[in-house]
Parts: sequence; C-alpha cells; structure tokens
Amino acid sequence: MDLFDYDAELRLHNVHFFAAARFGNADRVLDIGCGTGQTTREAARVAVDGSAVGVDISAVMLEQARRISDDEGPSNIGFELADAQVKPFSPAYFDLCISRFGVMFFADPVAAFTNIAHALRPGGRLAWLVWQGHDRNEWASVFSDVLAAAIATPGRGPFSLADPTATESMLATAGFTDIGFTEIDEPVYYGPDSAAAYDNLLRLTGFTAFLADLEPVKAERARARLRETLSDHQTDSGVYFDSRAWLITARRR
Repeated sequence: MDLFDYDAELRLHNVHFFAAARFGNADRVLDIGCGTGQTTREAARVAVDGSAVGVDISAVMLEQARRISDDEGPSNIGFELADAQVKPFSPAYFDLCISRFGVMFFADPVAAFTNIAHALRPGGRLAWLVWQGHDRNEWASVFSDVLAAAIATPGRGPFSLADPTATESMLATAGFTDIGFTEIDEPVYYGPDSAAAYDNLLRLTGFTAFLADLEPVKAERARARLRETLSDHQTDSGVYFDSRAWLITARRR
C-alpha cells in the first residue's frame, strides 16, 4: 500500500468513534477529512436509505477512496475535493457530521465550524475525534525526541483542539449545543513488527522530508534511533504507542 494505513493505525479508536456516531439507516452523513474513505464507507453501509459524502483536501487520498469504493461499494457514497471551511454546502442538508482526526487543521476553526453547522439540519449531530495535547501522545513526543524535530506544528496543528474549554467555546460560537468530551485512551498501531512499522512511518511526508534534509551521517543516525524506538515498542501483537484523544459530540442548535 502506497499510503500510510491510518485505518489500521486507528483501529482501536474506531470502536469508540463508530459507537458515538450512531448512524441511522436514513442518515445523510458528512465526513470531514475523510482520507481514503474508511469512515465514509462505514457510514454509507449503515445509512442504507441515506447517503455519505466524504470531503478532503488530498486528491491522492480521495483517488484511493474512490477506487476502493468502486471495487467494494457501497453505492450511496460520494467524495469531494474541498476545504470544508469555505465549501458552500447545501444548507441544513446533513443529519450527522463525523470526523476522525480531520478537523484540527482549519486556518479559522470558528468559520469552519460555522460552515459545518450550516450544513447540518437543526438538531443535527456531530461526532469528532481530535488529539489531546502533544505531551499526552507518546507517538508524537517519542518521535519528536527520536528525530530531534518537533512533530507538533505551530498554529493550527494536530493538537490545536486539545483544550476542551477553548474548543467548546468555538463550537458554541459556531452554533452547537450539548457539547461533550469523552477521553479515549487507546494506543495507536504502526505495524505487526518493528520492520513493518519502520516502513509504514517512512510513508509519512513529515518523516521522509525531515530525513531528506539531513546530512547522510545524521540521517542514518536518525534512522537507527527510529528503528531502536520501534523495537522497544514491539509487543506480541504489534508495535504500539500510547495516545490520548477526545471524542467530541454535539448538536446544531
């Protein structure tokens, strides 16, 4: 597989995520940051009398999402290349908005959340997974140490919604109510063994770009540290790193 397998990485999170989504058989579901479309397909398979639309800014991931859906179904599904912050969705159309780690990167989160709220019918629900802080996620802090470069990005990075108070305020301003946060304490999975995990991580743009910028000797040292770290985290069932996430639920007013 050419792309990093996020579906496998997050397989333990998915149990909590899909339970919270509570897909109805007639729901019209909007999936923000759908990637290669696993969550969109899961929604469409349950919403047999409804539909599911996945939105992402990655043409490469959407190409794979469409290819898998063409091969495996279901038919009540679509994918759109768009930025959900500014895309003119049909107003009050969707019953449910889901996102598995796809809503932390908006340049203006209040504007994005407001736009998403307008796309939901009154009383429509959301179920989102977002990361807690950098220091609460071993997968981030360990790799930062290993590669001597912070994985956390300035501004709207993967941990930008880690503060429940701030995030609740943004969602309330955007038009949501009954906002709740549930902590998800599950490890992330990187492969069946350290060699596979190493290959998987090198598929991530951030890792490959960082290593490419290093002098050859330093790059090899970083690779050696990475291999050692992955070996240290290998278990009988695979390579795992600790993580903490928030499962956010809310309704549109």
